[in-house]
Amino acid sequence: MRLLAMLAALLLGGCETVRYYLQSAGGQLDLMARSRPIHELIDDPESAPSMQAQLQFVQRVRRFAVTHLDLPDNSSYRSYADVQREALVWSVVAAPALSLEPYQWCYPVIGCANYRGYFQLSDAQALANRMRQKGWDVAIEPVPAYSTLGWFADPLPSTVVAWPEPELAGLIFHELAHQRLYAVDDSAFNESYATVVEQEGVRRWLKENASAEVLARWHLQRERKKEFAALIADMRRELAIVYASDAEEHVKLLGKTRLFDRLRQEYRQLKKQWGGYTGFDRWVARDLNNAHLASFQTYSEWVPALRELLRETGEKWPAFHSRCEALAALDLEQRQHALHKLQTRAHKFSE
Repeated sequence: MRLLAMLAALLLGGCETVRYYLQSAGGQLDLMARSRPIHELIDDPESAPSMQAQLQFVQRVRRFAVTHLDLPDNSSYRSYADVQREALVWSVVAAPALSLEPYQWCYPVIGCANYRGYFQLSDAQALANRMRQKGWDVAIEPVPAYSTLGWFADPLPSTVVAWPEPELAGLIFHELAHQRLYAVDDSAFNESYATVVEQEGVRRWLKENASAEVLARWHLQRERKKEFAALIADMRRELAIVYASDAEEHVKLLGKTRLFDRLRQEYRQLKKQWGGYTGFDRWVARDLNNAHLASFQTYSEWVPALRELLRETGEKWPAFHSRCEALAALDLEQRQHALHKLQTRAHKFSE
């Protein structure tokens, strides 16, 4: 009934085609039909021992999310779905050729977002081609899991079940955070909030449940991610200067090409500092454009601000969630003003 009600609301909104909503509903129904309770799979003698071990790990992480992170105690991630494909959905992100501001797709009920998801890669590619023909920079990103924001009991999809334990725990914490809090029309805030919950949740999980060696490896990986994010942030700032200049369009496009070339060069230097670590090679090797940077920024824009908020609340989850709920209740301009102030305090504290 909830799916039918949601679909009816979307169709009545009239902001996109019926075909898109039908594929969304069909994909969600298929996912639900494939779901089996995790405890049944653990007890099933036909289940591979490696699968049973991973699902038992998921059960422990799920309990930790409730008892230690104040995340929802609901039916999500208590079932498993074998989707038999490499991604759960494919996300399309678009940005103008000379701007880093992503295109917004708006929907009834959930508001606007910086991306558009499809259960079939061919559908995502079709939209991407239409956007490119209109002159937009476009990125197609494989998405291993998503949250229905508490509308349904989200299963653990087969796309992530074999992930290393820290990454799998992080994904569960991230998606449950979306069910805990969602601000309409603000993808950057929503994703930054979920990223902070994910990062701090994994750190606390590892501190209590993993060896010092595993925790040290995770910290090293997190530092590399921060350095890579800083590289992308620097490139965004320089591109924004080029795009805002009074130069002619062809000069701006040339500057854009040179900056993306420099991004690859600086990444190669960063890899040398890491001893040849290749974790971001696939991301950088693509034919990068503004849409890729917009997609990356959505997940990290307000992370320093919200980490500062976590620090100011004494790293107490109920207080942190409550303060974030207060931010989500503000209008967009007020929220961004408050986040900018937190971001400034975060930078001062780190100096």
